[in-house]
Amino acid sequence: MQTALLRLLQLTSPSLPIGAYSYSEGLETLCEQGVMGDRAALQSWLTHELTAGSVRLDGAILCRTYQGQDPIAWNQWLTASRESAELLAQSLQMGRSLLRLFQALEPDWEEIEPLMAADCHGAVAFSRAAWRWNIPLEEALLGYLHSWTSNMVSAGIKLIPLGQTAGQQVLLDLGAVIEGVIPNICSSKITN
Repeated sequence: MQTALLRLLQLTSPSLPIGAYSYSEGLETLCEQGVMGDRAALQSWLTHELTAGSVRLDGAILCRTYQGQDPIAWNQWLTASRESAELLAQSLQMGRSLLRLFQALEPDWEEIEPLMAADCHGAVAFSRAAWRWNIPLEEALLGYLHSWTSNMVSAGIKLIPLGQTAGQQVLLDLGAVIEGVIPNICSSKITN
C-alpha cells in the first residue's frame, strides 16, 4: 500500500516533467475577457469542469484503459472528441512527455512503444502508468482529478490574480466535488 501511494504522489507531483503547469484550459482567455475575476468564479468554473467538462471525459477514458479496454482505440476516440486544436495538442504533448519519462524509468515496459506510436493522450498514458505501478483505479482517478484541479488553481492564482490562501481554499472546497464525481466517472455511458 505504501509503495502505491508513493508512486501516486510521484505521478501527480507538480515536478513531474510533463508540462501540465503551462496550460490553463481556456482560463487565460476567460480572465482576459473579464469573465473570470474572483475566487467564486474560479470555483464555479472548476466545479462545472469537474462535473461536466472535458476532464470528466478524460477520467472516463482513464477508467476504461486502466481496466484493460483497448487503449489505442480509446485514444483514437479521445482524439476525435477534442473540441479544439489547442486542447488536442496539450493532451498529446502531456501524453508523449509522460511516456518518454516512463521509457527512462521503466525501460522493460513493452507497452510504451505502441502507445507512443499511437500519439497517446495524457489521460491514457496516466492510466497505463498507474496500472503499471499498481496504483488502485479509484486512487489513480482521484489523483488525476486533484492534479488537474491543482494546476488550474495555480493558473487562477496567477491569472486572476488570487492570493495563495484563496487558491488553497478553492482547492479545499473542491475536494468534495472531486470525491463526489469519482463514483460516477467510471460508470459514465460512453461507447467506443
